[in-house]
Amino acid sequence: MKDIERLETIKKKGLRGESISREEADWAAEYADLDALCDVANEVCRHWQGTDVDSCSIVNARSGMCGEDCKWCAQATRHHTGCETYNFLDEEEVLGAAEANNKAGIRKFSLVTSGRAVSKRDLEKFCDTYRHLAKETDLYLCASMGLLGEEEMQMLKDAGVKRYHCNMETSSKFFPTLCTSHTPEDKRRTIAAARKCGMEVCSGGIIGMGETMADRIDFAFELAEMDVDSVPINILNPIPGTPLENTPLISEEDIIRTVAIFRFILPTKSLRFAGGRMRLSHDSMLRIMTGGMNGVLMGDMLTTVSNTIADDRKLFKEAGLNF
Repeated sequence: MKDIERLETIKKKGLRGESISREEADWAAEYADLDALCDVANEVCRHWQGTDVDSCSIVNARSGMCGEDCKWCAQATRHHTGCETYNFLDEEEVLGAAEANNKAGIRKFSLVTSGRAVSKRDLEKFCDTYRHLAKETDLYLCASMGLLGEEEMQMLKDAGVKRYHCNMETSSKFFPTLCTSHTPEDKRRTIAAARKCGMEVCSGGIIGMGETMADRIDFAFELAEMDVDSVPINILNPIPGTPLENTPLISEEDIIRTVAIFRFILPTKSLRFAGGRMRLSHDSMLRIMTGGMNGVLMGDMLTTVSNTIADDRKLFKEAGLNF
């Protein structure tokens, strides 16, 4: 089959909302012309997501002091990264950040906490904050608070949280090489608990942690099978003091191609450009936003800094997107 025919078949599947096959994903990873691939991914993306940017922002509501052993993370106590530590971010600071995001036009807002899971006692305090956010803003509220159970999820739902975030991070096969203190199945149980309480699910991961393109394709198919609502795609920012600090950076072409393939495997889902994008060239960021990506996590990213909202506005306008 000629390349143009393969791309036409992939496009037709995407426009119908169907995932491509593994054979088609492997071909797209190895042989497809990158610009042609991105053009088709953009067409599929716009068909399902339109031209409005799906924007969100986060605040690091609890930092550091984490007992897990995730190799990429600056907040693990076993890694000596100089990460700032605190148990609760001041509520006024959270409300101020939320109001600023609301005024800036960002649509979703999440509190994110370090650690395996927030205790029920501490969760009550965070739920108080969510109730204030729900009353004072019209933001779509999300939460990312670790491996919670159904009771804790219901508390969040009752406080106004509509979407729960729990990254699978990478393929189930590759995950044990990066973390041994919890498992993909632990994450699946958390996601199931959120769904049972009627919340949407945001789950993606980090690329560039030493995995192969085949691992990334495995990962995308797993997310498709789980039928998650939103998929954040982070690019590893190797942090000094973590076991991945010397991990070679993956190429910008690999990142662009990965995004396009994720779009074909997850044609109807919101794909969200998240952490690590500051290192990319302007041309690469523009190609990604016109190559399958429809959402962006804006503002600072937990322990790293991201592009400014003003920079993102310019990027969106150049990409023909509305914000």
